[in-house]
Amino acid sequence: MVVKPWLKLVTLACGALLAASAYADFPSVPKETYKALNLQQSASPKELHQALVKRYKDPAQGAGRGTLAKYWEPIPMSMYFDPASFYKPPTSMKEVAARDECVKCHTDESPVWVNAWKKSTHANLDKIRNLKPDDPIFYKKAKLEDVEKNLRSMNRLGANEKLKEVGCIDCHVDINAKGKADHMKDLRMPTADVCGTCHLQEFAERESERDTLIWPNKQWPQGRPSHALDWKANVEVAVFAAMPQREIAEGCSMCHTNQNKCDMCHTRHEFSAAESRQPEACATCHSGVDHNNWEAYSMSKHGKIVSLMGDKWNWEVPLKDAYAKGGQTAPTCAGCHFEYEGKYAHNVVRKIRWANYPAVPGIAENITSEWSEERLDSWVKTCTQCHSERFARSYLEFMDKGTLHGLAKFKEAHGVAEKLYKDGLLTGQKTNRPAPMAPDKEMFAGFTQLYWSKDNNPAAIELKVLEMGENNLPKLHVGLAHVNPGGWTYTEGWGPMNRDYVEVMDENTKIREMAALQARVAKMESSRRSSLLDIQSTDDKLSLGGLGGGMLLAGTLALAGWRRREKSER
Repeated sequence: MVVKPWLKLVTLACGALLAASAYADFPSVPKETYKALNLQQSASPKELHQALVKRYKDPAQGAGRGTLAKYWEPIPMSMYFDPASFYKPPTSMKEVAARDECVKCHTDESPVWVNAWKKSTHANLDKIRNLKPDDPIFYKKAKLEDVEKNLRSMNRLGANEKLKEVGCIDCHVDINAKGKADHMKDLRMPTADVCGTCHLQEFAERESERDTLIWPNKQWPQGRPSHALDWKANVEVAVFAAMPQREIAEGCSMCHTNQNKCDMCHTRHEFSAAESRQPEACATCHSGVDHNNWEAYSMSKHGKIVSLMGDKWNWEVPLKDAYAKGGQTAPTCAGCHFEYEGKYAHNVVRKIRWANYPAVPGIAENITSEWSEERLDSWVKTCTQCHSERFARSYLEFMDKGTLHGLAKFKEAHGVAEKLYKDGLLTGQKTNRPAPMAPDKEMFAGFTQLYWSKDNNPAAIELKVLEMGENNLPKLHVGLAHVNPGGWTYTEGWGPMNRDYVEVMDENTKIREMAALQARVAKMESSRRSSLLDIQSTDDKLSLGGLGGGMLLAGTLALAGWRRREKSER
């Protein structure tokens, strides 16, 4: 990209005048993050951004292909899931274009992109500057001022310079770029740290998930499960790395990209905050057989109120004003999960207790710990925006105990199936059970077996109990957590788990009865063979001799009879 040297120098120098006095004053960023980054809370936006990006891009902290990289290769779509690792500018586009030329060309080449961008705040910054206090999005005026302060601290904006717009070239080449960009050399696919250059507060809030979810007994790795480390959670799974069917494996990547970019929630190229506040924005990923959050929520009373009344609410107001100014009368995904102790931020893990998967070792045992109780108290504060404290505590206890009932049912079935495995009785276990692909090793009811199978690995009963714990038990918990009765008692959860249990017990009885029958037959056959061949005693020898003599006599008589018949036929 070509930029006039003198212009860039003047711009940076003017920006530097304000950089020294600028502070990243973000109360919504928890102190744990500043401590983890070895920063004072008085750090400048530049210092905060640099520290966040350094950690964000560090492979040891979760960036890139992960520790199992040698087992898999990217496919063409991978560059859009992890742009920092795989994206390369196109070689077919030879244009060198300036800011306004990007828009002009893409109006013909990709008009929907341009139309979405033209509706965005990015394309209408002057409109934001002219907002009146009574406008629902007036808060964006202060947000824009913060963005410009951040850019001045980073020497990307002059002291008196204002952003004209945020266009194609800002995100896909460089923020506040003044010159032209070469498509074959300069193009990038924006990653979360690029968005974080302007939206530093939101980026820091999201990254703080790494620092505020530390399990007391390492039930999960630090900072997980979370948006901030969902890509790491993806590429560190053995079956993801091992599967030769890459397009199937990368189906997980479709949602596990929040770590890498922001447009899973803020769809490009409008990047609407109002869109991301609505439950449907979460539904694409928080749905399906093992985390059916959307299905449970949308069928709950909460979700039904949103579907019936949501078109009358003002989604443009910030979350903190959703009830008072937006007309909202029921909780939403963002309203509950972004809230913590009365404040709203992009950290959605500060109240996690069950983490969706009750069967994870140590989760249930921890549910009454001081760590968990503090988080439960925070949930009570969330719920008491609508309910009494007694009601909130009663329901959360109801949820915990219901989840524990489901977990007990699963553990009993799992124990029965695992005993079959330990006894070597699973179908084909000793004759037709190949080892899983590297880096996996032999396992019983492991996560890999949901996506990989070969011959009798896994056995049917093994897969049944695995699905019971990985799919139906989480559905039971999610139904309880989102107040959807059919989602934990009948349609999903307990009903299907009960069916799983019955099938496991039936199969266990059949396998063990067959094993017992085979053992009896083998014993009888062994007994017969030994009685015929064991001639150590005198009685045995006499018996064998008598048997041999009898057989000889029978043979002689049969031969004589055959000869008489032959003569008579002549």
